Amino acid sequence: MLKEFKEFISRGNVIDLAVGVIIGGAFNKIVSALTKYILNPFIGLFLGHINLSSLTIGMFKIGDFLNAVIEFLIISFVVFLIVKAINKLHHPKNEAPAQPSPEQMSEQYLEEIRDLLKQNQNSSQK
Repeated sequence: MLKEFKEFISRGNVIDLAVGVIIGGAFNKIVSALTKYILNPFIGLFLGHINLSSLTIGMFKIGDFLNAVIEFLIISFVVFLIVKAINKLHHPKNEAPAQPSPEQMSEQYLEEIRDLLKQNQNSSQK
């Protein structure tokens, strides 16, 4: 049962999904606070102290939508970085090439000997 659980957990899609759910839940409040208390006032400096959440066009609250987009982009970027790090851990770039088995090496040596014998036999007949 433990082996099956380990195989289940080590699948790439399961890890990616779990990371997305955990990060999305854990960073939701942090990203909301970052957007509301840091990014919006910073953007407001350039737009004349406008609070994005109160920005409306007619009856549409565009500011709240912009806040949600900013939060989504921040969370997506963090998830991307974590998944990229996990993929590097699971798939190292510098893997050593597979060594041929002793049977394969023996077969290769026998083929080389055969070819050399043919070359010697052809050169002695000339």
